[in-house]
Amino acid sequence: MSRRDEIRLTSDEQAAFLREFHKAALATLDKDGFPHVVAMGFLARDGAIYMTSYARAQKVVNIRRHPKVGVMIETGRDYAAFRGVMIRGHCEIIEDPTLVATTIRDIAARQPGRGAPSGASASAPKRVVLKIVPEKVASWDHTKLGGRY
Repeated sequence: MSRRDEIRLTSDEQAAFLREFHKAALATLDKDGFPHVVAMGFLARDGAIYMTSYARAQKVVNIRRHPKVGVMIETGRDYAAFRGVMIRGHCEIIEDPTLVATTIRDIAARQPGRGAPSGASASAPKRVVLKIVPEKVASWDHTKLGGRY
């Protein structure tokens, strides 16, 4: 068995990991083709990753131009504890303010001891939902190595 196979998260482990509260790094491509990476809150549901953003944000401008994105969710303070999921896929921009407000609340509900940021739901008409549909997924759990690296 290869080391990559050894540390890969199973489908159930991936789903459990994505239910935990973590930040995600969203990577888009700017007009010059360079990566534009930002930290985002997210919600994994129905096989997709959901985020919200102001409609005029640079990441949304980038996605409108080129909808292929990357998302990385990772945790761990040192190599032996690294666990993560990297998703490459297409991003759909959803502009329905009701869905935006619901998504804001759902993402906030995942955060321990926090609700939606004050004013976030009120800003829903200016925001969009980013729905990332995975095409390729990679995962890793270095704790499975048991100190062998």
